[in-house]
Amino acid sequence: MTEQHPAILTDPSSVGLVATQMYHYDGQLDLESGQQLGPLDLAYETYGALNAAKDNAILIIHALSGNAHAAGYYTPEDRKPGWWDVMIGPGKAFDTNRFFVVCSNTIGGCSGSTGPGSINPATGQPYGMTFPIITIPDMVNAQRLLMDYLGIPCWYAVSGGSMGGMQVLQWVVSYPERVARCIPIATTHRLSAQSIAFNAVGRAAIMSDPDWCDGNYYDRQLPTNGLAVARMVAHITYLSEESMHAKFGRNLRHADAYTWKFDPEFSVETYLHYQGDEFVKRFDANSYLYITKAMDYFDLGVSTGSLVKAMEVVKARFLVMSYSSDWLFPTAQSREIVRALRFNGIDVSFVEIESPSGHDAFLLEYDEMTKLIRGFLEK
Repeated sequence: MTEQHPAILTDPSSVGLVATQMYHYDGQLDLESGQQLGPLDLAYETYGALNAAKDNAILIIHALSGNAHAAGYYTPEDRKPGWWDVMIGPGKAFDTNRFFVVCSNTIGGCSGSTGPGSINPATGQPYGMTFPIITIPDMVNAQRLLMDYLGIPCWYAVSGGSMGGMQVLQWVVSYPERVARCIPIATTHRLSAQSIAFNAVGRAAIMSDPDWCDGNYYDRQLPTNGLAVARMVAHITYLSEESMHAKFGRNLRHADAYTWKFDPEFSVETYLHYQGDEFVKRFDANSYLYITKAMDYFDLGVSTGSLVKAMEVVKARFLVMSYSSDWLFPTAQSREIVRALRFNGIDVSFVEIESPSGHDAFLLEYDEMTKLIRGFLEK
């Protein structure tokens, strides 16, 4: 008999049971590459209620490996809620007693929205590597289609961390009239050479896996080894040296003696292998290729010549947050965004939160974030 968790249904701060919905767009989405994508599906979830004026909607945007399931539970048997459940719900930072919160799975993903694993209507087979290259602006343009479908004229706020933060920044540049408040968290306006390098290693791991088969693996053995290694490499960048030392140090897995073999024996090795093994159960290798490439291409100031110039069109108020131990998207990159906004006279608040948790802090430091976001949204 499956164990149930009654608290799921009675917790006053939870949005409770939720369901993923699907928006189908019959048209063609024009992409930055010059290609088109369509028809397309967007998987999304909503929490709270849209008011009569339709001016209380907030868009939450997930990071690289996230999905539309940001809060609540699918069934009473679920042990884990949505990926940002600590932030979304009655009385939480994004208070669903007041706001209508929307989260969609990005195009290129593998959790319901159209991606390389989806069926290409022209062939009846999975797209695989025939899926067109997508960019962060393309992801935002697809979200705008969903926004129109939901009848929302302007987002009360748009928020997200990491790759989600990149899309947040793109929203206020692509659609300045349709965003009132902007909360980019632990993000950047363009990747550094180091970040691009880590993505390149992850893609090389996948494409070197014999089971990758040039992306045509959907009816055969999946390239799990390559994808697991890609996740292991990426996961290192999400942590900090301090947090890794505190969790693992040089602890051995079984005993205080070496095995003199190449099997994982340090605790940190075992942890990374676990992360890789769990990741391949829920993510598609081709989606990883496409999404990391989109992150590499992202450069908010490239079309205008500078970040300052790009920010000239912005009309939203900003709350920018970074974390002291985040070396993937360090505070210095958030400060660049803040300087460009202030140069253009944009109302911007900036906070660097002290945390030992590295880049993952935006998923963990919810007490401090709740105070900051709640205050910002109430202004």
